[in-house]
Amino acid sequence: MPPQSKVMIIQEDKMLNYIQKVIENRPAEWLNLTTHRLDIYDEKLAKTQFLEQFETLFSENNAERKALEKLPTAFDYIRLGHPLSCVLEWVIARMNQLDSENVISFSSKTVPILSILRKNLFLGKKTQIVYTTSLPDSFDATIFREIYAYQFELKKIDNLEAIPEFDGSTIFISEDSELDALQLSDRVDFLISSQSDLGSILVVNGKQNESYISEIQHVRRRETIAMTPANSLLALEILVNKTAIKEGKSDIEHNKTSVCNSIKEITGTALMPLVASSGLSIQYAILMGLIHDAHEKHPGKAVKIIVPPNCYGGTNDQARRVAASLANVDVVDLPVDGGNDMVQGIEVVLEKIAKEDAVPYIIAEIPTNPRVEVPDLLKLEEVLSKIRKTTNGVNAVDPVFILDQTFCPNVHFLGPNDVLSTVRTISFSSGSKFPSGGLCTAGYCVGNERTAPLMEKIEKHLMLCDNEATDHQYEILAKQLPSMNQRIADAYLNTRDFVNFINETLPEAKINFVSEELAKKGFTPSVFSLDLPTKGNTEEEKETYKRALNLKFIHLMISEIPDESKFCVSYGQLKGCYWTVPATSTQGTTKEGDKDYIVRAALSPNMDLQRHKKVFLDFIKSL
Repeated sequence: MPPQSKVMIIQEDKMLNYIQKVIENRPAEWLNLTTHRLDIYDEKLAKTQFLEQFETLFSENNAERKALEKLPTAFDYIRLGHPLSCVLEWVIARMNQLDSENVISFSSKTVPILSILRKNLFLGKKTQIVYTTSLPDSFDATIFREIYAYQFELKKIDNLEAIPEFDGSTIFISEDSELDALQLSDRVDFLISSQSDLGSILVVNGKQNESYISEIQHVRRRETIAMTPANSLLALEILVNKTAIKEGKSDIEHNKTSVCNSIKEITGTALMPLVASSGLSIQYAILMGLIHDAHEKHPGKAVKIIVPPNCYGGTNDQARRVAASLANVDVVDLPVDGGNDMVQGIEVVLEKIAKEDAVPYIIAEIPTNPRVEVPDLLKLEEVLSKIRKTTNGVNAVDPVFILDQTFCPNVHFLGPNDVLSTVRTISFSSGSKFPSGGLCTAGYCVGNERTAPLMEKIEKHLMLCDNEATDHQYEILAKQLPSMNQRIADAYLNTRDFVNFINETLPEAKINFVSEELAKKGFTPSVFSLDLPTKGNTEEEKETYKRALNLKFIHLMISEIPDESKFCVSYGQLKGCYWTVPATSTQGTTKEGDKDYIVRAALSPNMDLQRHKKVFLDFIKSL
């Protein structure tokens, strides 16, 4: 980098002074919440809209809290990005005369490398990874080549000038380099700056590589997370103060022990749980760990990932992304709700896969999302336990059931005497929901006794991808998990009360919620879906009317009760009530025909239920 001119230094000082004020005046939710408001979010303008308006505030030297609070939502999910990560990327970009789009923060030090390797896998393009000191501790070249199918060359060099000419992409790994003076050169296509325990910064260098940006961000969205709010804030403070900030001492080992003990007690399991930076981070480790296991135990056999086509979009999309990048892996659709029976569907799919002598991995939510349905669990256990034959008459590979338990993480499935104890089953939950009460994104998984070897593989891939929960996330979970079951019980009571009220006051509406009978068996979610009554002469007219009515209802709730009701993707929060339309949020990447244009509501243990009932009555009067 050329020496900075006096003008540049003055401009940088002005920017850093402004950022110092932003840090001091930041809205509390920038650091403490994982939910984003969809009413001020435009997906097509993710990050750019936030930064454009942030730039305006900077030009006006306006860092007042009220102004910062009015900024639009940066990303729909905090794991993809959030205000503090966007501001950090903006500051680094300005300090290095780069476009902020070209700077992407990660909590992981390994996944940024994988994001480029994935893109080049599809392009058939060569990659060389160069470094001066060392690669990230978690980087295992053999496994990334054999299991992930990524091809690359590794080269240790003395300095940037020693980077050899290369016909392909060059990734330069920089250990703990200064963020205000990144080591860039014309021979570097991608710089990855490892930032100690904070994560890493990926820089896309040069116009010719800008086509990678959206792909890299999609990897961050589906297989890992952005640098966390707490770590992004710490990185900003380091940049502003030009010195390392000493963190308060974190009792990480105590927190880890507390979290794992709580998870084992909550789930009734004995194996050591695994805790990741997000629900999708743990799901990615599960999939890659199982694929690794199949590679070793069933070499040459195809792997089939069986996924409900209308399930949560992140689950759906990630499974299809894994299958797209591996020649022997395919996705098989499994319709599970809205009139489809999960057990019957699994029976049909497993019979077909057995005939093909393939390895079946099933991902399913119980209760389902968004229709909140629970299959007959005894029949589910029976169909999963059934011994099937290949066309050659030998026993087929038994399935692994991957259970997304986010809606009801308190239900026991995997303990010694529980319904799925005899079936190879791994259960996972998104930590941004009930486990943390919406205070962090960390997720976890547990396995029954039959999955002990699989859990070892899953742990290996969690660590390979550097996707373990951060120290701060463990600290939050250690505080929140002990009260989770009580919060689930209290939130369910509010939800049952509200559902009963809607049934009484608007009986023509269709509500999807668990029955009283299921609730007595322990299924006490605090989310329900609502099909509002519609009008029209044709199906198209009825659908159009219903979609407009959905939004009218949601906007009435959030405008009348702005301190509690939010239009966002959320569940299991500590307080308030959350509304969304699955087709436009949680099912974002799902095929159009499988989407649900209905209202989904999630209630918390701490909310003004009577006020919500009153606004609902006002809505009915307007029909």
